Amino acid sequence: MRVVMHNWMRPEPIEVTIKRLKSLGYDGIQIMGEPRKYDVKEVRKLLKDNKLECWGAVTIMVKGRDLIHADPYYREMSQTYVKECIDLVAGLGGNIITVVPSEVGKVVAMADADTEWAWAVEGLKVIADHARKKKVKIGLEPLNRFETNFLNRHDQALALADAVGEDVGVCLDAFHINIEEADMYDAILKTGKRLVDFHVADNNRRPPGQGSIDWKKIINTLKKAGYDGAMTVEFVVPFDRSPLREKAQDSDAGTSATDAELKFIRDHGSDLMSDALYTRHCENTIKHLRKSGA
Repeated sequence: MRVVMHNWMRPEPIEVTIKRLKSLGYDGIQIMGEPRKYDVKEVRKLLKDNKLECWGAVTIMVKGRDLIHADPYYREMSQTYVKECIDLVAGLGGNIITVVPSEVGKVVAMADADTEWAWAVEGLKVIADHARKKKVKIGLEPLNRFETNFLNRHDQALALADAVGEDVGVCLDAFHINIEEADMYDAILKTGKRLVDFHVADNNRRPPGQGSIDWKKIINTLKKAGYDGAMTVEFVVPFDRSPLREKAQDSDAGTSATDAELKFIRDHGSDLMSDALYTRHCENTIKHLRKSGA
């Protein structure tokens, strides 16, 4: 099974990210959804030179990016943003895009449930039409209730995918389904062939092996469900402000994070860390996944 990795958790020059992924044995990247941040030709060459693939991208739903916002201007702007992310994926020869429909961290509704659902379907149909033209597959990702009040479980994601179009799929995340699903393994099986991406973090959102999830069982369940895509690493290590912290997290981070990117990371309970500490987490992750059968 292919193992790729997000890069939004450590914004840095893309060549640094790609070099790390290559050296640790990853198969590719799921690039952060900031299409105006990257030179497509440059990134595509870097990936080719390092024999890595772009599996896809994930939408970074910071404030103002929201397909169910009460203001139609924000909804239209968000549709345009996701279409630009799809263009980025297509330009890099990628396969999928993971779409989070609403702003991450927004847990208060702006309208009644039926109205918000209609807004989501309307916007996603526009996005899906664009994705078909670019030959990019959409995966709708449910998040836990503390990060969104819209789309928390696999059955909700499947219902929304059905409302948008039969070629729209679902992305599941081990961290989120561990919180929201009655049976996370059953959720994978019931999503079945509609699963287009699977995000990897342990129950505490740390790297696999640093929590309680049975990764051998997860991987075997994915195979049983017929999933043949990538496992996309997305750990978010909490920043420890106690005397127990690893001093390496206090080192010079050496990243190129914008204020918005840094806020997004901090809103997820993490912070910038040293290259050495981040690399160690990346290395431990792929070792554990390979050992578990990926």
